[in-house]
Amino acid sequence: MHLDSIPRASERRPMHLTVKSRVRSRVVFVDLIDLSEGGCKIRAKPGFAEVGDRVTMKVGAIHAPLGSIAWVEGSIAGVAFEGAMHPAVIDYLCEGGAVRNDAPRLRRLY
Repeated sequence: MHLDSIPRASERRPMHLTVKSRVRSRVVFVDLIDLSEGGCKIRAKPGFAEVGDRVTMKVGAIHAPLGSIAWVEGSIAGVAFEGAMHPAVIDYLCEGGAVRNDAPRLRRLY
């Protein structure tokens, strides 16, 4: 089964944002590729996470729900949230509301 064919409970929204996260209790900067109420797709250096790892993410002052790595394919991973992210928060992030000019710039890992 291809990962894009997995049924989703909510619409995935494309994103292009680097966020600070924690995986295995260490800080990892990841690229947020897409986002939905129930999870997201992220990219970082290969080997940054394994299936079942707990992950937290923060964009500015916004914390995503606690999640776990559902699948890993090279440098891409899927995160399943334990709770749901509110649709208004997703809209805010998609509109670039969490990225401010005075915020420190995050670096890419690859």
